[in-house]
Amino acid sequence: MIDVTTPDGVADCYLARPDDDGHHPGVLFVIDAIGLRQRIKDMADRIAAQGYVVLAPNAFYRDGRAPIWPPARLEDPEARAEFFKTLQPIMAKLTPQAAVSDGGAYLAKLGELTDGKVGITGYCMGGRVGWQIAASYPDRVAALGGFHTGGMVTDGPDSPHLRAPEVKATVYWGFADNDQSMTAEQIATLNAAMDAAGISYTSEVYEGAMHGYTMSDMGAYNEAAAERHFNALFDLLSRTL
Repeated sequence: MIDVTTPDGVADCYLARPDDDGHHPGVLFVIDAIGLRQRIKDMADRIAAQGYVVLAPNAFYRDGRAPIWPPARLEDPEARAEFFKTLQPIMAKLTPQAAVSDGGAYLAKLGELTDGKVGITGYCMGGRVGWQIAASYPDRVAALGGFHTGGMVTDGPDSPHLRAPEVKATVYWGFADNDQSMTAEQIATLNAAMDAAGISYTSEVYEGAMHGYTMSDMGAYNEAAAERHFNALFDLLSRTL
């Protein structure tokens, strides 16, 4: 665990490295809404084993150091219900502006630890946050992978998909099937925006996979879909970093 100073405070982050002492490209791991926990660390370790320096920040550091909720309590249905009630106010603090500000600090830390551009991998809300960072720092981000990401298309003037012209990274989306936070119509709208912007991208829907399919500590976990995601991510990173 390391600390990264941001304009709003200090973010506790998990840092994973390959076993050797060589130079390796960097990957920013943007977590889901459940928070920085053991599953995230395990995933970061697996990515690092492929030859990357991986930084996984506690995106909710404004509400305290990780874990913001004891993982064991999430096994209790009543505690889980209480957790989800508190989640929305916590997530609301991570505005697009805050995400971009934080992202600059995380990219700067990776810049101290690695050479060249970085990749981003994001999960659930993390894919959306990663998109905002990629759009704001196009000269630093070479690749973006977003998995079971929602909320990319809204009716608002600040809909994330409208930032497509600012994104220069190669993009991969692995959407969840039957995900009400990212419907087939919304995916089509996002794809059209990326087409118009000339983004090099792949957009796939993982049939039979639910929102959260990569997270083995949650009920939506789908092992086949999670392994497919790792294969797609490693291919993306190997082609771009």
